[in-house]
Amino acid sequence: MKKLPKTYQFTLVLKHVDENTLGLEDGLYEVGCDDALINFRNGAVYLDFDRAAPSLEQAVISAIKDVESAPIGATVSHVAPEDLVTESEVAKRLEMKRQAVSLWIKGERRKSFPKPAMKLADKSPLWKWREITEWLFKNKLIKEEEIVANAAFLENVNAVLEERDAKTRKYRHGLLKKLETRAS
Repeated sequence: MKKLPKTYQFTLVLKHVDENTLGLEDGLYEVGCDDALINFRNGAVYLDFDRAAPSLEQAVISAIKDVESAPIGATVSHVAPEDLVTESEVAKRLEMKRQAVSLWIKGERRKSFPKPAMKLADKSPLWKWREITEWLFKNKLIKEEEIVANAAFLENVNAVLEERDAKTRKYRHGLLKKLETRAS
């Protein structure tokens, strides 16, 4: 049975373009980005998409290909929603009160909530959204496995977008070799 398209909302952050890029709007429209709203903030250009596709992965990949095929020289640097989230963002995404999420974090309502990944000593630590969705699914707090798959996709597509830069890729592979080499 063929999966019917669903509309997915996401944001693509662009580089190599700005608000003064000639033909930005027309160029994006001509390659099929008529389902995106162009935004400018702090010198950055980002596109808020409402794209119909059978999956989030197909929606995002088709949007990236469309944007990068436009004759404006843009490349996509990041896809949002972000894969690192605060306690408040978790509550917002789940449409819950922050206090309920806080009880999970403290282990007062369910055990084994994922540990923060970043800003551990900060007042607002960051968690990996993928780990949270896996925990939610395991604890039967969400039923849609697609939410878990989408979180994993967003985390990985952003890593791949960073990896496309040759300098970044070379540096990371050098670090990986150092980490894999055991002291003799």
